[in-house]
Amino acid sequence: MTIDILMPYWGDPDHMRAAVGSVIAQTDRDWRMTVVDDCYPDPWLEPWLDSLADGRIVFHRNETNRGITENYRVCLSHATEDVVVFMGCDDVMLPNYVDTIRAAHAAFPHADVIQPGVRVIDEAGELRTTLADTVKQRLTMPRARGRRLLAGEELAASLLRADWMYWPSLAFARERLLRTPFRDDFPLIQDLALVVDIVRDGGSLVLDTTDSFRYRRHSASASSATLIDGRRFAGERRYFALAAAQMRALGWRRAERAARLHLTSRLHAVALAPRALALRDGAALRGLAAHALGRGDARAAA
Repeated sequence: MTIDILMPYWGDPDHMRAAVGSVIAQTDRDWRMTVVDDCYPDPWLEPWLDSLADGRIVFHRNETNRGITENYRVCLSHATEDVVVFMGCDDVMLPNYVDTIRAAHAAFPHADVIQPGVRVIDEAGELRTTLADTVKQRLTMPRARGRRLLAGEELAASLLRADWMYWPSLAFARERLLRTPFRDDFPLIQDLALVVDIVRDGGSLVLDTTDSFRYRRHSASASSATLIDGRRFAGERRYFALAAAQMRALGWRRAERAARLHLTSRLHAVALAPRALALRDGAALRGLAAHALGRGDARAAA
């Protein structure tokens, strides 16, 4: 079973080289990688990939910049294999990543999503620990020894209480993705919206604790840059209102309550308040306070 690795590209060339190198270094060589350059201003990537002379790597360049969500759709249109990964162009696979995904898929062949073990690195590639990741991995992620299959309201409530997934490390069943469209309104919380849609449609997730992926967290990321100015939290409020309505329609009361409270999202705003104070940004501080208190625009998306 070949693993389809889809890599949307826009970003730091050195990080991109490290990401591609980590795929090439896989101990299991049965993978195919499609790189989609979202019209990055410097056209360095195609000749560099050509120089690698690896027939498993295919390159495409968009004629115009499509943006985050649309480029995911472009990537998916190039997928041909049963298992698909949307790898970040600044993240790193450990050499056992493909092995880990293949083993989890063999153990649970009907699962729609696989979350392997992840640790966080910084811009320089050094392991780091952040408050957000400590909460994710130690307090909110379901406990598992080896592998655990999750589904239904239990999974939905857990994810809506705290999104403990790491999007670029996730492996998906391609057929499930083709039946579950990306949502245009939530580019910075796309992973949660997509997986919750999969779960409410009867899908399942395998949590595998095998350490096999490095997620790069740095201040230049789109999600980090939008925290203080409030754009991400505004999007989260709209999404959680939508999710609460979805859960209510299913009769999943615990999941509905988790979406309505979105407690960890609100606590995240509290944790960012000192940064807004240090910047003397009154507007940002007011926005963080409103989100922490559960106020603000919470209209559901269509």
